[in-house]
Amino acid sequence: MKGLAKALVVYYSKFGNTEKIAKAVAAGLQSGGMDADTAKVDTVNFDELSEIDLLCVGTPVHAWNVSKPAKEFLERLKGLEGLSGKKAFAFDTRFKSRMAGSAGGKVEKKLKEMGFVVAKPASSAIVLGQQGPLEEGAEETFRQIGEELASMM
Repeated sequence: MKGLAKALVVYYSKFGNTEKIAKAVAAGLQSGGMDADTAKVDTVNFDELSEIDLLCVGTPVHAWNVSKPAKEFLERLKGLEGLSGKKAFAFDTRFKSRMAGSAGGKVEKKLKEMGFVVAKPASSAIVLGQQGPLEEGAEETFRQIGEELASMM
């Protein structure tokens, strides 16, 4: 019998908002029946990535783009074997303004280039101020996204 499908939610968070969303996604994955963990981009054990079925990557939007720590994580992912064909989901935290830009789509594009299969289109959580808080209901929305992702696995 095959064990539980495994997911890893990797994130970079400066003020804790992206971390809250990452933990909400992981909670949804778990309640959906997956074995899910979270890890900051600088604590990922790259040797264990071949064992996961789903990789979720989250970053705040920095200057209309992916944060530098998340970019560095994606660069390190590039050379790894055994990731092609695995499922992926990207998310970001950003201001509501159209001018805020998006990082999730850029992360998703990089993951696709590495051979990941996008399980669900990138999503954004809205942050109301420089240091937060998150828009009301954001964590619950991403918990539900986690459950949806788990049901697809």
